[in-house]
Formats: sequence, structure tokens, C-alpha cells
Amino acid sequence: MSTQFVAQSCLAANDWICGEYVRTRSQELTDATVQHVWITVVSVLIGLAVAFPLALLARAEPRFAGPVLGLTTLLYTIPSLAMFSLLLPVFGLSAALVVTGLVLYSLTILVRNIMAGLEAVPEEAREAARGMGYGAGRLLWEVELPLALPALMAGLRIATVSTIALTTVGALVGKGGLGNLIDDGVQTTFKAQVLTASVLCVLLAAVADVLLLGLQRLLTPWTRIHTAKPAPGRTVKEKVAG
Repeated sequence: MSTQFVAQSCLAANDWICGEYVRTRSQELTDATVQHVWITVVSVLIGLAVAFPLALLARAEPRFAGPVLGLTTLLYTIPSLAMFSLLLPVFGLSAALVVTGLVLYSLTILVRNIMAGLEAVPEEAREAARGMGYGAGRLLWEVELPLALPALMAGLRIATVSTIALTTVGALVGKGGLGNLIDDGVQTTFKAQVLTASVLCVLLAAVADVLLLGLQRLLTPWTRIHTAKPAPGRTVKEKVAG
């Protein structure tokens, strides 16, 4: 039996694992993966851009904290099919429909983690910065945000992995990246397509999480130093200054 016959027979037999499917449909898989990554990246970045000012508003005005957290939590509880149906009259069958839905879903994770990170900043660090003449803006960007980065990045990692999973639901409107292949494979009982696209989704989530973890470690080198060996004799004021 020739190698070619064996490779082709897995398609004819509709096997779950089929190298011939990957080889013959490589362009289709690549296009779906690129669309999946694009939708995920755009959704998470817009979600972060919206969540950040909301978190700052909730922190600056405590009376808004309840409504902001309540609204973002409520949005997360809406089933994806209902969410897309509600957005359909506004955006139509477009990628914007999927991106908007994913942005709304990401807000509850991002807002809560940004707020938690900022609230965890030691008050003594703020006082030391103010004593050195830091204004509100400089205090936020140079002291509070760097110290809040671990919590912020943790939220970003969760939101990204969650968005990669939810992007597949975009197959409902034909804009689901790898979800399109999964949906089509389920409807046609094409086993190799379902398994391959599903595995690629899992790999995307794993790779994204590892990359964001690496970015977190790169942006917060002091956390590794602190964990390895605390610097003796340094005051909070010295840490803020240096």
C-alpha cells in the first residue's frame, strides 16, 4: 500500500486525525487562524481601552463603582447568541458585530482587575511619591500603574484566553475564525476539520497566555528580584524614586 493511498484513505475514512487534511487545507486553516487572531487582538485592545477609564472613574468616584461593576457583570451574563442578536440591528453581519460583543464580554474581567491592582498599591508608596512632588497624573503613570501591573496583566491574560474561546461563537455570523471551520465540520461530520480547528484554538490560547506571561515578567522585573531576594534597607521612598 503506497504512502499516498494511506494519506488519502484517512479523508475517505473520515478519521479524526488526518495529515492529508492539514496538507491540502493548509491555506484555509491559515486564513481562519489569521482571522481568529485579528478578531481577538482587536477585541482585547479595544476592551482594555474602554476598561481603563471605567476603572479610573469607579476609583475616583466611589458612587460610580457599583453601577460600573454591576453593568459589566450583567453584560458578561448575557448568552452570546442573545448578545449578537441584540447587536445585529446596529452592526449587521460583520466582524464589527463580533468584535463589539467580545469587547463587552471582556470588560468585567479587565475593569475588576485594573481596580484590584490600583487598590493594592500601598498607601505609603503614594504618600512617598506625593512628598517628592508627584502630581496626580505622574503618580498614576509612574507609581500606581507599574505597581498594579501584575494584577492588570493577570486580567489581560484571562480576558485574552476567554476572548479566543468566545471568538469561535462568531461562526454564527460567519466571522468566527477557526470557529467557522468547527461549525462547518460539525454540520458535515467532517471529523478531521473539527479536531484540527479545535486543537489550533487550544494552541492559540496557550501561546497567547505564555506570551503575555513573558511580557508581564519583562515589564515587572522588580517582582522577580523581590521574590528571589528582597533588597535590604530600602525604604518605600527610595523604591519610588529609583
